[in-house]
Order: sequence, then structure tokens, then C-alpha cells
Amino acid sequence: MNAANSFDYRNAPELLEQILNRVERVIVGKRREIRLTLIAMLAGGHVLLEDVPGVGKSMLVRTMSAALGCSFGRIQFTSDLMPADITGCSVYHPKTGDFEFRRGPLWANLVLGDELNRASARTQSALLEAMEERRVTVDGTTYQLPRPFTLIATQNPLQFEGTCRLPEAQMDRFLIKIAMGYPDPEQEFDMLGRLHGEEALERIKPVILAEELAVMQRQVMTVHVDDSIKRALVEAAVLSRTHPAIALGLSPRGTLAWQRASQAAAYMQGRHYVTPDDVKDMAEPVLVHRLQFNGIHPGPSRGAELVEELISSVRMPLTGYGGRGAKA
Repeated sequence: MNAANSFDYRNAPELLEQILNRVERVIVGKRREIRLTLIAMLAGGHVLLEDVPGVGKSMLVRTMSAALGCSFGRIQFTSDLMPADITGCSVYHPKTGDFEFRRGPLWANLVLGDELNRASARTQSALLEAMEERRVTVDGTTYQLPRPFTLIATQNPLQFEGTCRLPEAQMDRFLIKIAMGYPDPEQEFDMLGRLHGEEALERIKPVILAEELAVMQRQVMTVHVDDSIKRALVEAAVLSRTHPAIALGLSPRGTLAWQRASQAAAYMQGRHYVTPDDVKDMAEPVLVHRLQFNGIHPGPSRGAELVEELISSVRMPLTGYGGRGAKA
């Protein structure tokens, strides 16, 4: 029996709680954001962090990498960055007449894509294959990326100078979008008394290894999702495509992402089945950034309200095991 099959789901919350606590030693007062990032990684998805500079986006990624024992790569996106700077390139050796492939920074378990929306559309598109299929193709040859592989990209608000909107196809490949936000005054005061930067990171020891994270990701995929919950997910997706306030509704990829995130949320609590509460908990971070609204963008709060409206309009089961349908 392999490790994935022999794992007791009840042991997962303890390890994952240790990871949350360890990361929160550096990222003060952002437990929800840390939890959502960990859920996305357990689900095998990617994360988009959006907020103003200086609120800890990059430090969150580096600290998470340290706590998970993952190799770390960083890409600083700029307007002149080329696709080969990300994926790698083939280098010709005149003495041997051979080409050697030199890997780019994507070859890591956890990759920080810093200020993604400062790069050109051509450079951003180089990430699509890596995000969807965990591989890159260079000069006609396909190379597999390491497992696990997660991209956590940061972006500044669109009103900032030098930024551009990410294309819909790329937004749809991010499992979760998170806004970091400012800490409250007490949390910021507490932060001033703690170690920061490299000194703080050096004190973060891994709770698990990358190989164990990969096992957890496989276990997440075995978390049971009842047919009644699947029907509710599909019903909400269909409603989003016909809602008068939504110009572009949820894609099938988005519906699958919603299910995977719900499985990961259940897994973090040591359950081997998804409940309606897991589905509701994951709705806003998974759905809002995928929806395109009619007219002026209504903002995060209105987007959350529309997602809540979709959920309240579908028949959600009472339990995660085939409970009879009832209004959410």
C-alpha cells in the first residue's frame, strides 16, 4: 500500500495547522490569506495576489516555500522581459555543434511571479502552458516541470503606472485570487516587534517536504464530492452565464476549480467528503476574478454579492453525502 492510500485524513489538519502557524510568524494577521494560499496549493492550483506594494505579497510566497520545503524560483516581470527569460532557451555550443537546453526560473516547486501585470501580453502568454499542463515547449521540444508546481503571481492595482489587464484566459488559470489588504493597527504594532526579512525566513523550518505535498495533492483528488453537490456547482455555473449583470460567466475550467478548492478545504479539516459549507467558503475566492461584469466593473464587494446571489439561487444539498436538496 502506497503512502497516499495509507494516509489517515484525520492527521492532515495537525500538519497543515503547523504550516499555518509557522507562516503566520512572519506574515502577521493574515491567517485567512495564508489558508487560501495553502488550499490552492493542495488543490494543485495557482494563486493571484493583488494589492498595493509593501503589504507582504512576496514575503508570503517565500515563507510558504520555506514552511513546505519546496524549491523556490522568482520571476521579476518587466515590460522588456522575454518568454525565453521565463521558460529557458537552447544554447548552441560551437565546439560540439550541439544545443543545450538551459532551464529558466519556472523549474521550481513554488514560483513567485512578481508584478505579473507589468509584462507584455506575449510574455504573459508564455505561462499558459506551464500553468495548465505543468510543462513548457521550447524549440519544438516539450519539457516537464517539477511536481509539485505552483505559480503564485502578484499584481499591482490597474490604476498603478505601467500595469495592464491580464487576459481572461490567464485569469481563468488562477485557482484563487486574494487581496492581501493592510493589517489592522494592533497587528502592525505587533509586526514592528518581530524579526523581518531574511532573518525571519532563516527561522522558518519546513513542516513537510515537497514530495509529501505532492502526496497530499493526490489525496485531495480522492475527497468525495457527492453528485448532489456537483449538480449545484453546475447549476450555479449555468446561471452565471445567463445572469443579466454578468457579461462572461463561469467556464467549465472554473467549475472544476471550484470543486477542487472545495475538496482541499475539506481535506484541511480532515474530512474525506465535501460539504455545502466547503462549497460556499470557496465560492468568492475562486469565482469573482473569473466573472466579467456588464458596464463598469462593480468592485470586489459587488462581485462577492453577485456570487452570493448565484449560490442562493441553486438547490444545495443538506449534507455532503446525498442529503435531500434544500435551498441554500
